Amino acid sequence: MAEKKVFGLLAEFDSAQSIYPACEAVRDEGFKHWDAHVPFPVHGLDRAMGLGPSKVPWIVLGMGLLGATLGFTLEWWTMVVEYPTPIAGKPFFSWPAFVPVTFELGVLFASLGAVFGMFGINRMPTFHHPLFSSERFGAFSDDKFFISIEARDPLFDERKTKKLLKKLGATHIEEVMEE
Repeated sequence: MAEKKVFGLLAEFDSAQSIYPACEAVRDEGFKHWDAHVPFPVHGLDRAMGLGPSKVPWIVLGMGLLGATLGFTLEWWTMVVEYPTPIAGKPFFSWPAFVPVTFELGVLFASLGAVFGMFGINRMPTFHHPLFSSERFGAFSDDKFFISIEARDPLFDERKTKKLLKKLGATHIEEVMEE
């Protein structure tokens, strides 16, 4: 049977007030492969973790412009090129009539870009993750706060990392194994 490999360390904290400075300290130590797991949004935690701005707004903008362009092009193609139909003597290319469909397709594509862009960036859905094997980790969606530091991080040294997390106020530290 293959020997289990260490995934990393999971440190439990009791409150948002205790995890915030802990995230700042882990960031300042220089760790790159780590994450914070909290039951509700903690204002400013992304800054404390050193995360940059989200790419989702750019995905939404791009998809919205793509949808609007496709909607406008579809209407132009059907009304001017493929099937020009004279309606009450109006010109074939009457752009004000194209605005509602252009707007609606822009909104549709932007919303799809938001949903699927967020799923892609967050690598969702995740059906299995080594942290799921921890019994205590289930409390992150209820009332506990966690920091996980992965063993693949270049600065990871189990003994030193445990010592750091204990110094930062972790109430429980657990070694998580890969399955």
